[in-house]
Amino acid sequence: MSSQAVRLVVLVSGSGTNLQALLDAAADPAYGAEVVAVGADRDGIEGLARAERAGVPTFVERLADHPARDDWDRALAGRIAGHRPDLVVCAGFMKILGTPTLSAFPVLNTHPALLPAFPGAHGVRDALAYGVRVTGCTVMLADAGVDTGPIIAQEAVPVLDDDDEAALHERIKTVERGLLVGVVGRMAREGWTVTGRNFRFGRAGR
Repeated sequence: MSSQAVRLVVLVSGSGTNLQALLDAAADPAYGAEVVAVGADRDGIEGLARAERAGVPTFVERLADHPARDDWDRALAGRIAGHRPDLVVCAGFMKILGTPTLSAFPVLNTHPALLPAFPGAHGVRDALAYGVRVTGCTVMLADAGVDTGPIIAQEAVPVLDDDDEAALHERIKTVERGLLVGVVGRMAREGWTVTGRNFRFGRAGR
């Protein structure tokens, strides 16, 4: 991988399918980014196993190992910083990041709904309950709120008459993987700027 490649630290809490999509994309030098480490908030998950199979360094920082949430926030930020990332990607990471991480690095997150509709932990369930005919996924820059950061990209997914939460979520996750890989690649190759809530690809002054 080129020394000019954007360095990614990917955070996971589960099976790591978004991580795998990023690992697969980064295998092509033209993608412009490399996964330099994978972090997790729990042991024994497939996301960590995927990283280990790919030869990517891993670390685990468990909330339960710290006396207070602020201590965990600082410890996690320190572990991330040790890998000198240009960008941190939450790929199914089930903890809200604290100020020590958010103030030090740009952080990407995904959400299985078309924000600002249906934020929070149950976006798919809430969309079905509301009766929408179209939902989708969002890639955003994370901030201190819950799914409130500047929106980078969104893609729609139709809601079918016979959908339940599991079926709809699987279709959203398939779309989300492609959207996330595309966004990370463009950020790596083109750069980006943020003005207020407005995200734009491309470096300032171009």
